[in-house]
Amino acid sequence: MASFFKSGSLFKTGILGRLSDALEPDRVLMEAMNAMIELAAQRRALDIDQETWAPGNPLKLILAGYVGTRNTGADVRVEEMIRQFRHVIGDDQLELSIMTLNERRTAGYFRAVRQLEMPVLFPKFLFDECPKHHGVVACEGSMFKSKFASALSTMMAGALGMAAVENKLAVGYGAEAGAMSPALRDFVKRHCKHALVQCRNEPSRDVLGRLGVRTTGGTDTAWTFEPAPLAEGAQLLRERGWDGEKKVLVVCPINPFWWPVKPDLGKAAAKTLAGQFKKEHYRSIYFHHSSVEADEKYERYLDGLAFAVREFCKGRDVLPIMVGMERVDRLACDAMAERLRELGNVPCFISDDYDMYQLVSVLRNCSYMVSSRFHAIVTSMPGLVPSAGVTMDERIRNLMNDRGHPDLFLEVDEDGLGEKVLAILLRLEAESEKISEDIGRVIPQQLALMGQMGIDFMDELCRVYPEFPRRDLPRTWQAHLPSLEPALERLMERYA
Repeated sequence: MASFFKSGSLFKTGILGRLSDALEPDRVLMEAMNAMIELAAQRRALDIDQETWAPGNPLKLILAGYVGTRNTGADVRVEEMIRQFRHVIGDDQLELSIMTLNERRTAGYFRAVRQLEMPVLFPKFLFDECPKHHGVVACEGSMFKSKFASALSTMMAGALGMAAVENKLAVGYGAEAGAMSPALRDFVKRHCKHALVQCRNEPSRDVLGRLGVRTTGGTDTAWTFEPAPLAEGAQLLRERGWDGEKKVLVVCPINPFWWPVKPDLGKAAAKTLAGQFKKEHYRSIYFHHSSVEADEKYERYLDGLAFAVREFCKGRDVLPIMVGMERVDRLACDAMAERLRELGNVPCFISDDYDMYQLVSVLRNCSYMVSSRFHAIVTSMPGLVPSAGVTMDERIRNLMNDRGHPDLFLEVDEDGLGEKVLAILLRLEAESEKISEDIGRVIPQQLALMGQMGIDFMDELCRVYPEFPRRDLPRTWQAHLPSLEPALERLMERYA
């Protein structure tokens, strides 16, 4: 029997494969969430176990997103969301809780916010926790899409749906919407029609508008993030071999081809019984996509990036570094460093070794950036770092188009990727001052959108709770931003 397990016969005979296909875990999860939302509606009708906001009490909000994986972008945007809510609502009027996938990995983040560790199977958890709050704010950027994990979108849409049936505040903040599976699309259409989703670009509003979801405009919330001082990032670079003089080229690689992550009961059983699928395993019953074709595309992507970096560094006094914005990027960063070993030391800065303040400080010390991570680009922009993207989905594409740089991004599976990335690196070098100026002019626009999000959020809050005491702030976008670091204030003065 042991040899039967170890040989992979469980999947060869199709036993576990048929189990996995028959159960369709993503659909099962949605049905479980449907049931919990229906029960929540019945509970509301009977006025059972409800936390209801009343004048004189603080507003209790629960944030639903993707923190707890050391994903720097997710953590940064939530940190700034929290700062903005505290400013526009009033710290003394607010009690915040946040769902985390791993409390150890968010330890020290999100000051004075109660952290709730969320189980892998979350419908019952949401059913228990949402009634204890007066509203839900979905806070992950990739909010409505199947590219990464339909389960994550199910969780956020389900949390919004649960708040909506309880007649509570239900807001998606700084959201992006893209391609969804038919099942997820129907789920979002059903449960988010009474929520408000504040989108970070017009294409996302179009996607949700077709589903009958209310939307307003907006942006990402990471623009106001204040990293560690530049000197700290510079010191971290020196500790890894930088001489303080060379220009630094940062590359933020990922594995674009092992998404989406899906629950797979068959693979989970095979991993437990026979030790199979360890490479693809993400966590619990969730597994990355895996195929021979995906592996080949991944190798071509890494080879293309490595070719461009090697050629660019020839004859130039440039230090290439790798930054892993999420801990799962370590494999891609290590693979790139191995391909570049002829260049000598290629430091890797990974998010499970460095916190978000340190990583963004490192990014802003760089001279050029090529990134497949959206938030590496966003958080470097206030530092005016000339950047380009190699994208797996619409996020970097939308950002570059909004930035006025439609020719500074490529697709991860483009033919001739290496030569094209090299051409972009040469352009970042030749036109660095102009690109930095273009970036600088975009920052005030994004901050204006973020400030307007604060106004629209308070309008929605007061619509749901008409008696809520709104702070006496001027109805201007500037008045609805959290405090800005001095460097960002100077940038605003320069480009306003």
